[in-house]
Amino acid sequence: MTMAGRQVSGVVVSEAMQKSRVVELTRSVRHRRYQKVIRRTKRVHVHDPESASHVGDEVRIEECRPLSKTKRWRLIGVTRRTREIEKVTTE
Repeated sequence: MTMAGRQVSGVVVSEAMQKSRVVELTRSVRHRRYQKVIRRTKRVHVHDPESASHVGDEVRIEECRPLSKTKRWRLIGVTRRTREIEKVTTE
């Protein structure tokens, strides 16, 4: 069904839309001149048809065909949930 594109991991930072999430991708790059390791972040819109992920969850996503004006990524699965961790610590 799917033609697999590149797969990356990220953290969900927004779930304000139906069937969509905003995921922040973080990568480390070395500065060309000063050789210092710099953190670069990018926010991408991800298609999540079952609304399976929530803010703070670590997710795995893959690149796909354009699904809308801004969505080019599809959710594969939730790697780590934060809601379960919060419930355990508050009780």
